[in-house]
Amino acid sequence: MPPDQSDADAVLGTTAADEGAGASGTAWSRHADWTEPLRRRPLPVALAALAVAALLAWRAGPRPDAAALAYLGAVGVVLSAVDVALERLPDPLTLTGYPIGAALLGGAALFTDGGGGRYLAALAGMAGLGLLFAAQWFLVPRAMGFGDVKLSGVLGLYLGWFGWPAWALGLFAMFALGGVFAVLMLLARRAGRRTSFPFGPFMVAGTVLAVLVHA
Repeated sequence: MPPDQSDADAVLGTTAADEGAGASGTAWSRHADWTEPLRRRPLPVALAALAVAALLAWRAGPRPDAAALAYLGAVGVVLSAVDVALERLPDPLTLTGYPIGAALLGGAALFTDGGGGRYLAALAGMAGLGLLFAAQWFLVPRAMGFGDVKLSGVLGLYLGWFGWPAWALGLFAMFALGGVFAVLMLLARRAGRRTSFPFGPFMVAGTVLAVLVHA
């Protein structure tokens, strides 16, 4: 971490390790190393994923986008569990979120009033958040892992679906939640300038919060 980097930013930094570790293709196996936290505690992760998926589906109600939100909740919990354990967001979970999310929201758009416009806003939100995180990663590569950049576009897709107020709230909540956690860890002397923590869970939490507010 650069010497002039703030303590809070240092705490939020994630490793720059290859999130698709297993470039040989093993990352896509169900026995890949990133699945170990899930195989070690399958029941707690499954229950948490089910709970968040049910919460988002309940918030959506009988709407065409309920399935898309349930998927967001489930995969968000799984990603968070892996990131907390390994400080990594694996490609098989982040990259597949693009076609799956786009397909689910695209299907929902067909049965939603103004669905075409909302779908375009979702694509714009995906591009906007992805570019924003990519720029931060390029300028301060030690402040976050590239897996965060890959995940950002997926989350931007959902935030954009609910409009720019939701997109802005989600972005703010990601960094606010992460920043509060970082400061608390520093004040408690449980982290130092060079301590890194996974940012993925805060990205997911901020997105879920914004969706709950604007759905």
